Amino acid sequence: MKCIRLTLTAAALMALGSVTMVAAHAAASSVTVELKAQNGSGETGTATLTQESGDVKVVVTLKNAPAGPQPAHIHSGTCANLNPAPAYPLESISNGASTSTIKGVTIDELLAKPYAINVHKSTSDLGTYVACGEIKGS
Repeated sequence: MKCIRLTLTAAALMALGSVTMVAAHAAASSVTVELKAQNGSGETGTATLTQESGDVKVVVTLKNAPAGPQPAHIHSGTCANLNPAPAYPLESISNGASTSTIKGVTIDELLAKPYAINVHKSTSDLGTYVACGEIKGS
């Protein structure tokens, strides 16, 4: 009887540990995306995604960016194979920085399939991408 209790206790503790590990893994709280220059722009930087309740805050910082606004979006796909229709719009980047909030989305949802953040040259030249980075877990 004592052996059965020990076995059941050990099994319960192992199950509890597994649930805790899954919960910790499943709830990403922050991801940093490296933005690499495209089309000879020289613009590089990061986008930091932070979970805030049911929303994701996206802070973009670019080096060598112009002062004027540069539209930015999250697209389905990868930098090499980007769906041209934006999945989530971001605030335009001005003077190399922007902060956006994507409502009703989690980081885990963005990690579940390929997504990329891309930055356009300007509002008048949306066809030229100047920086891109893929949203991936660490």
